[in-house]
Amino acid sequence: MIDAHHHLWDLTAVHYPWLAAKGVSRFFGDPSPIQRNYLLPDFRAEASALGITGSVHIQVGAADPLAEAKWVQAVVDANRDWPMVQVVHCDLTAPDLAQQLDVFQALPSVRGVRQIVGRAPGEDAQTGTNALLDDPGFLEGLLLIGERGLSFDLQLIPELMEKTARVLGQAPRTNVALCHAGSPHDRSPEGLKAWSQQLRWLSDLPHLRCKLSGLGMFQHRWTVEDFRPIIETCLDQFGADRCMFGSNFPVDSLYSNYETLLHAHEKLVPDSQRSQVFSETAARFYKF
Repeated sequence: MIDAHHHLWDLTAVHYPWLAAKGVSRFFGDPSPIQRNYLLPDFRAEASALGITGSVHIQVGAADPLAEAKWVQAVVDANRDWPMVQVVHCDLTAPDLAQQLDVFQALPSVRGVRQIVGRAPGEDAQTGTNALLDDPGFLEGLLLIGERGLSFDLQLIPELMEKTARVLGQAPRTNVALCHAGSPHDRSPEGLKAWSQQLRWLSDLPHLRCKLSGLGMFQHRWTVEDFRPIIETCLDQFGADRCMFGSNFPVDSLYSNYETLLHAHEKLVPDSQRSQVFSETAARFYKF
């Protein structure tokens, strides 16, 4: 079993501005309980006991993305019994993108790039990340990473799906993983219906995969039934061979323990589809 989306951090080795900012609320809530080291032994203590045997580390807002990537590579090198690959941060619009990718791809664990398009309406309005979609350099960067055999982890909100799909459709050779099922932040019946309709723009693109991850970020006191319409919609639109489980730990540890989270997903994924969702899709996509 593979956890296709989690984070690690050592606050003494790499600087993460958002983890150093005390008393600052984020779109997913109060981060103070996780503003401490979260290392591979911490993650393995929760995940291994439940059958997880490998994982995908996703960049998480380091001030120096290369320093983060090198630290993750050192963790991989020191823990050969734990298969782990990583997705790094890189600005796809940077004029020296090719040179940056040369350095990142010298690290054996690197499989892809994430540059966040949208987190939540409030934060996006402040950061201006949505402007990426209007920058022709973003599409050029997507094309370049695809040519290099790298994937792209896509984090956005439903309101941006149609516009993003039009960009991604021009880069069919770049495999894309949709993070957190597209961040359905409005959990009302009307909000979920709108999310489902917008999701079609992305699920219709054959080079996209979907992560069943981060579902607690917008509904902290969730139940299994709260997750049902999201997971069932993703499985229906993408198919199990294009869906993969991710814990989003330690961020989602703010709302539940690992066992509760994993069992909720297992309950909602039919037995016949579990090997794909919990292992095979991620193994293929991230080239384990």
